[in-house]
Amino acid sequence: MNYSFEDEESEDLGGDEIIKDLYEHHNIKVDKGQEMMRIDKFINIRIPNTTRTKIQNSCDAGSILVNGKAVKSNYKIKPFDEISIVLSVPPRDVEIVPENIPINIVYEDDYIVIVNKEPGMVVHPGYGNYRGTLVNALAYRFQNLPTTTTKLNNDVKMERPGLVHRIDKNTSGIVIIAKTEMSMVKLAKEFFDRTMDRKYVALVWGNLKEDAGTITGNVGRNLKNRKVMDVFPIDSELGKHAVTHYKVLERFGYVTLVECKLETGRTHQIRVHFKSIGHPLFNDNEYGGDIILKGVNSGNYKKFIQNCFELLPRQALHAKTLGITHPNTGEKLFFDSEIPKDMEAVLIKWRRFSQDKTLD
Repeated sequence: MNYSFEDEESEDLGGDEIIKDLYEHHNIKVDKGQEMMRIDKFINIRIPNTTRTKIQNSCDAGSILVNGKAVKSNYKIKPFDEISIVLSVPPRDVEIVPENIPINIVYEDDYIVIVNKEPGMVVHPGYGNYRGTLVNALAYRFQNLPTTTTKLNNDVKMERPGLVHRIDKNTSGIVIIAKTEMSMVKLAKEFFDRTMDRKYVALVWGNLKEDAGTITGNVGRNLKNRKVMDVFPIDSELGKHAVTHYKVLERFGYVTLVECKLETGRTHQIRVHFKSIGHPLFNDNEYGGDIILKGVNSGNYKKFIQNCFELLPRQALHAKTLGITHPNTGEKLFFDSEIPKDMEAVLIKWRRFSQDKTLD
């Protein structure tokens, strides 16, 4: 049996046969606020690892439709246009290849598995990452896991055994896996009902004014770059409602260590929420945190930051704790994970810096 739930990274990409001998590989609905743009440029932004030349050739072949009609590459897309990319071959389903990849299992019983995911590991296969993922490792270790189904950019359907939720490739920390169909249903409902207790730790640029606070703002795809997210007003039709609660754990002057509690679970929620209030995550290359945003203009300080970036070549974000109601026993369980070595090494450097400030 397959279960579907909101996947923070996936989009509705269709997959139905639309005209004889042609199959839909992509379906993109243009957002309300999208500015007019050539369709070849727009698709190039929306679909990873493609080129404008390839898109233009597809237009010439009549394989790109807007509102059901073939268009040329110079067509200017408008809000609410529905773009279909059709090819003569059916989209393929992705086969999950079991792989003997080391993973850190911190808890397991007959119903659930708790994994402490290392930074750099992709959770599930997707475009450009069909091997080496957590799902490949799970398929090797466990048989007959319940599956969820997602749609990919170049592949209509892919099953993801055991996954109830996901975290970003470069975010480390706790991920829960369902081992039975009953567990999948109950855990998915916990996420939907927002009864799971999820806490992250993040290092952000700047010295937050308050010791605790709440960031509220709709989170959705950036209107110009669909690869990243943006924050929209809460009364906007754009994005989905998102709430992040935070409290300060340590202050280092130019950066702050915070604990984040998610009330919702949107794509890149913590990262884009903190950017929206002027405090991007440390070394977050997608949201402006991979440059010096606070500090002094000295060679020693610049070298210090560069050393930190080299120690932590990713955003400073770790999914530290997860509290759930066990799907079989009803017992409240709480799982905690250590801050990974790369992030801890940077925190040690900042603690030393904030104590002596010899780099000032």
